[in-house]
Amino acid sequence: MGVTGGQISPVRSRERFLLGESVVGSVRGSILNSWMRSRMLGLSPEQTDLPYTDDFDADSRLVRAAAPVLDQLQTRFSGSDMNISLADGNGTVLQRRFGEPALAGRLPPIQSVPGFVFAERYAGTNGIGLALAERRLCQVYGAEHFAERSQGNACSAIPIRDQFSGHIVGVLCFGYPRGYENPSLPVLVRRAAESIERRIMEQSSARERALLRTYLDARLRARGGETGDDGQLIGLAELTDGGLDRQDQMILKARATELICSPQRAAVEVSLSHGRGVTLLSSPVTSLSGVEGVVVEAVLTGESPPAHHLAASKHTASALGALSLAATEHADSLPWHLADAAADRAAAARSAASDAPGTPADAPSDIPGAVRGLVLVGEPEVGKYAVAARRRLELLAEASTRIGTTLDVSRTARELAETAVPRLADYVTVDLPGAVLRGEESADPQADLRRTVVHGIRDDCPFYPVGHQVRLDPGTPHMRCLEGEPAVLETNLQATTPAWMIPGLDHARGILAHDVHSMICVPLLARGVLLGIATFYRSQEPAPFGDDDTRLARELAARAALCIDNARRYTREHTLALALQRSLLPRGLPEQGAVEVAHHYLPAESGVGGDWFDVIPLSGTRVALLVGDVVGHGLHAAATMGRLRIAARNFAELELAPDELLTHLDNLLVRLDREEEDASATGSNGIVGATCLYAVYDPTSQVCTMARAGHPPPALVDPEGRVTFPDLPPGPPLGLGGLPFETAEIRLPEHSTLVLYTDGLVDGRGRDIDVALDQLREALAHPGRGPEDTCRAVIEAVAPEHPGDDIALLVARTRTVPPDRIATWDLPPDPSLVADIRGAATRRLAEWGLDELSFAAELMLSELVTNAVRYGSEPIQVRLIHDRSLICEVSDGSSTAPHLRRAATTDEGGRGLFLVAQLSQAWGARYTPHGKVIWAECALDAA
Repeated sequence: MGVTGGQISPVRSRERFLLGESVVGSVRGSILNSWMRSRMLGLSPEQTDLPYTDDFDADSRLVRAAAPVLDQLQTRFSGSDMNISLADGNGTVLQRRFGEPALAGRLPPIQSVPGFVFAERYAGTNGIGLALAERRLCQVYGAEHFAERSQGNACSAIPIRDQFSGHIVGVLCFGYPRGYENPSLPVLVRRAAESIERRIMEQSSARERALLRTYLDARLRARGGETGDDGQLIGLAELTDGGLDRQDQMILKARATELICSPQRAAVEVSLSHGRGVTLLSSPVTSLSGVEGVVVEAVLTGESPPAHHLAASKHTASALGALSLAATEHADSLPWHLADAAADRAAAARSAASDAPGTPADAPSDIPGAVRGLVLVGEPEVGKYAVAARRRLELLAEASTRIGTTLDVSRTARELAETAVPRLADYVTVDLPGAVLRGEESADPQADLRRTVVHGIRDDCPFYPVGHQVRLDPGTPHMRCLEGEPAVLETNLQATTPAWMIPGLDHARGILAHDVHSMICVPLLARGVLLGIATFYRSQEPAPFGDDDTRLARELAARAALCIDNARRYTREHTLALALQRSLLPRGLPEQGAVEVAHHYLPAESGVGGDWFDVIPLSGTRVALLVGDVVGHGLHAAATMGRLRIAARNFAELELAPDELLTHLDNLLVRLDREEEDASATGSNGIVGATCLYAVYDPTSQVCTMARAGHPPPALVDPEGRVTFPDLPPGPPLGLGGLPFETAEIRLPEHSTLVLYTDGLVDGRGRDIDVALDQLREALAHPGRGPEDTCRAVIEAVAPEHPGDDIALLVARTRTVPPDRIATWDLPPDPSLVADIRGAATRRLAEWGLDELSFAAELMLSELVTNAVRYGSEPIQVRLIHDRSLICEVSDGSSTAPHLRRAATTDEGGRGLFLVAQLSQAWGARYTPHGKVIWAECALDAA
């Protein structure tokens, strides 16, 4: 031993460390952390002086429990150079044993005489100090010791704990030459420590037995050695035969444990099942050996007690006085200093009994007809540990319901802090990397660690505020957690400023000024991913954190980490779904002159839905308005929404009527649903359906044609501000297949407002849709407001504060094309009239100031009119519209549409549509109930 990873000796590694070089990977983590602390404390390897004190208890409980074990170890190592040390919880050596007795004379006093303090802050890295700092079995080899004087030896050390409290009360350390290293030594030192811990617990058991024996003897003495049925003392198990079930026993023991915590006389009534009443009586008692404890009896009266303390009750006061008297009448057999105290307690008990209202001075010592049973006997400190253990269990049970109520990372972290304060800690901070807050895994948590939660018993928490970027120095508890330690406990911050606080001394002083005296730092780990750090601080509670508190903090952190990871994964999926959804929604509205449009999209808090909207310019200055909602939430709904929206745009480009467009969408959804059913073996969720509202507004006629598929009807606001909800044919939701859709036509005056929305705006759990529609009506009844202001007002007035479904809102205020910008001619099917149309069109263009477009318009009209006369049927109509562009339309009664084709060099015709396509910026055909319309648009700046 003495050689670490990479064949670099500890001597060389330590020299490199002292020179400021990196030794990460070549030195064990616990040793490196201890070296860092030693250097921050200003210790030097040449330092030889250690504090010495002779003010230690050489006959303490620890020494008495360890003495037989140390004797056995000394015998086991007889004749060897083994040095066995027993230190207390502060690192002060209490006992030393040597395998070779002569070794004590050869070693310097610092290594052979009890009384020297080997705490890390004085001695640097060593077995005793490292075991106290790491709170676990530690081994130090040769040059891993920080001080030069110890580098010729190796050691194994382990903390010794009081099993009742969990506190470290001492350290057992084996020191030996490096050549003695053996894998069995750590096992032996662990077994020896466990043996000492068992003996400490046996001491406590013996003390409790002495208390019980003293109490029973005193009670028998108080009754004059008589026995009888009245007031007979029995065990709790026998009392169970009188009607106490297991739940009742647990209640009694829990309350009795609380009474033991306070070494005072008390009487407490407890309500049990079936209307039974039990009075718990507690009384202090002192054993012959001077051990002070508390005995708790249960008096079963068979009546249901009132919900208040029984101190004023006749029987209770009497029994209480008798109980205390029985515990102290044997004072003549106690040592004089205990007898006086016992007599004082007896006098006080008799006084309390006689002063109780309605209690005669000669009250009997027992409650007539009552059944009494012994519940618990113990020392107050043991009772406190038991109560603390039960409260820790209660806190864990509560944590399972309080932590993780939402799928929000920051909120979950705060729930951890709120659960721990004040029942475990006085202050809690939670630091998470920015990547975790965004739903990602952090590749380097310490590089982007941010304060996420600060919570405590006071508002002026002395810690960095939320949002502060936390920078960690090597050797700090936080950094050690990030580097893999399961928890770091600091038990005494006030006695001496820890070494890791020195670099940030000003901030440390602010923390210590709030009386913060101990802390626990725990990493937040879930599914192998490091999510951050939770730190617990204690200031108001006098007792510092212990190992039991550390285990509780780790359990709380583990539960919170799992919930934070769930929230992180949800955040990531929600972000992905929201990004997908937003990429599939319109990023901007197209230019068109038919309506003035504004929109608002509000995603649900609990998940991304499949709501969408669209504005699609159509030929002839018309515009299509579309709002839809896919059933369900998540990526699947968002992807389905994108497919439907793209399909709807494509169908709209085909100039389909609203009812026909919905029929095509319905067929598409049926096919998609069938595909999902075929893929159900892979775990895909089938598409349930969708709703949709499709409207086409024509500003030349001011007619809006609408059809809906299971969607809420739109709201119409006329120029005077009157709001109506037109009764459109409802139509079935998309995806059912085979059911017809109907259209409705409504004439809209100029500056009317058409409001399309999804059901998330007016419907939802706990909402009355009629009330919501009334709110919508009230919010819309403002005729002078523009679409943007209308959107904002509707969301503020109608949308729920925490939407459970997506909300898509589309507000369109109508415009019209003035009649003087529309020219219409009806033609008979006569080819000779084509020239007349060209002339009329040229004159109208001149009136509009579009002379530069005359040539292109004449050519396009010639081809379109000639095709209508030659291949179409009556009625034939020509229309010019001067809007954002010049639109030429030729309609006829035929349903046969022309097709653009490539004409061969030998063909005499077939080039008309090609010419139209070259002269226009767009052209196409649409069908009407009476035939078709061939149209072409020419940009106003085309000339």
